[in-house]
Amino acid sequence: MAIPALNAAGPGLAAAPAPRAPAAPATPQSPPRAWGWRWLWAWPFPLAVLALWQLSAVWGWVPEQVLPPPAAVFKVFAELLASGELWDHLAISMVRVAGGFGIGLVLGLLLGGAMGLSPTFRDYVFPLFKAFSQVPVIGWLPLLILLVGIDEGLKFLLIAKAALVPVAINTCQGIENVPNRLVEVARVYGYTRWQMLRKVVFPAATAPIWNGVRYGLTHAWLALVVVELLASSEGIGFLIVYGRQLFQLDVVLAAVVAVGIVGFFIDKLLAVTEAWLLRWRKPGL
Repeated sequence: MAIPALNAAGPGLAAAPAPRAPAAPATPQSPPRAWGWRWLWAWPFPLAVLALWQLSAVWGWVPEQVLPPPAAVFKVFAELLASGELWDHLAISMVRVAGGFGIGLVLGLLLGGAMGLSPTFRDYVFPLFKAFSQVPVIGWLPLLILLVGIDEGLKFLLIAKAALVPVAINTCQGIENVPNRLVEVARVYGYTRWQMLRKVVFPAATAPIWNGVRYGLTHAWLALVVVELLASSEGIGFLIVYGRQLFQLDVVLAAVVAVGIVGFFIDKLLAVTEAWLLRWRKPGL
């Protein structure tokens, strides 16, 4: 609410004109981003690697039985797509990632939020959580096989563990790093605890929390491949193991290419979602 200016000139004297507020400096228009150039500069290195790969096959630097030429790998990749075998394995893997990541996401948000909002809870829980997070996913595999077997529960648990750690850590740090000035202003306006969380803390911590979500999903996808390599009879990781057992290195590399493509598009989808969630932020903040 605007407060009217007081006339301090005294009776019988004309009030001095109020000084004008300085005009806001014009914001320079940033030049359009050179997406075309950025896209072009992204290609030389992968093309050089591909050319080196082709030359190694043509000149016999590495036997084709060990490193098949790119044409053979892409041919097998197209055949796996056309037959539907690759789609079937990818569908199974995506279901596992979705289930395990969902569990890890919920637990990570709850745990990270509790540690960020309650210093006492953080003091009690964080040392044990830190020790838990230092053990890699593969380290839990023997114990969990004894507890839950090698069925889908094992895969969900290991993927959930991989996703939980970055989500919890980024959520905790995002809440702890909310600027104190925002909290003080909220207190001046008499916000309740729920209003402060909903209107101040969570919006200010959205960016680091979402970074944790992105890292969590990336770790979940990598953990899936590791789990399927060791304890699965279907899925994209199993396809890699199956190709290795038959010494079909073209199948192995085709599956590896599929893993990379899917991971790339998952990260891009999350980046687009992040831009939409944080569209209210001013550029440069």
